Amino acid sequence: MVDVSPKPDSAREAVAQAVLRMRPSTLRAVLKGNAPKGDVLGVARTAGILAAKRTADLIPLCHPLRLTRVEVAFDARPRRGELAIEARAGTVDKTGVEMEALTAASVAALTVYDMVKALEKGVTIT
Repeated sequence: MVDVSPKPDSAREAVAQAVLRMRPSTLRAVLKGNAPKGDVLGVARTAGILAAKRTADLIPLCHPLRLTRVEVAFDARPRRGELAIEARAGTVDKTGVEMEALTAASVAALTVYDMVKALEKGVTIT
């Protein structure tokens, strides 16, 4: 790991996004809470937040940070069959917080995928 001890603490923020594409009927089930595994958005939000907090455990050379904020938000685009996930992370520390935001968005997207795969096999994540 890179030595960051000489660096001063500073306020840092990062934003990451993932987009899932699915059939409109699958997205409707997600938005209505009718997916077989339950509240997709609630579980995905929680998974993203927990993942951000565990980033240093998952990415070998990533410094552990004192996160001050993690937010996971969803933007449904029904006509296009898209669910956008935006993760924001913040800290006052010596290194950036982009890996935490990326991890939150990625794990939230993977959680949505896992929870809807019984409804549709063709979901994609970008």
